[in-house]
Amino acid sequence: MQLPIKNMVCPRCIMAVEQILIRLEIPFHAVQMGFVELKNELSEKQTQEFEKELAAIGFEVLQDRKQRILEDIKLALQELVNKENEQALKTSAFLAERLNLDYNYISSLFSELQGEPLEQYLIKLKIEKVKEYLQYDLALSEIADKLHYSSIAHLSSQFKKMTGLTPSAYKKEIRN
Repeated sequence: MQLPIKNMVCPRCIMAVEQILIRLEIPFHAVQMGFVELKNELSEKQTQEFEKELAAIGFEVLQDRKQRILEDIKLALQELVNKENEQALKTSAFLAERLNLDYNYISSLFSELQGEPLEQYLIKLKIEKVKEYLQYDLALSEIADKLHYSSIAHLSSQFKKMTGLTPSAYKKEIRN
């Protein structure tokens, strides 16, 4: 039995969900980004306990098809941002191929359910990645290259627009 889980975006999320399953003694095959593969159907009591534990750490079981697609979009975008050394992929082509859906549908569904344009969400993900790289003292040119920005100026401009700080000011702030 496969359960789609909302808001799983990193390996720590996987570990947190695994710990809940172990603590509740729910047998499972695997926990992966965005879903849990259970060995058996859950009883009503197990379902309630599992959903309560997930909610406590910011996750939820997805029931709605559109919500599942939204989570698939978010996971795909996260993957796209984390593809460091691969050739730059056009977001629309990547998502359409990955989800096997028309990009216009993907984009409008995302905006409808998320309340913001897909492109804006992607920029936020990239800026979070820039913050992470700045903590590791990577040069802006290297960060721009890893995240497929057209220039350092474009990266800096987006960073300042989203955070209110230049990358160098942000770097100074995290050091203090």
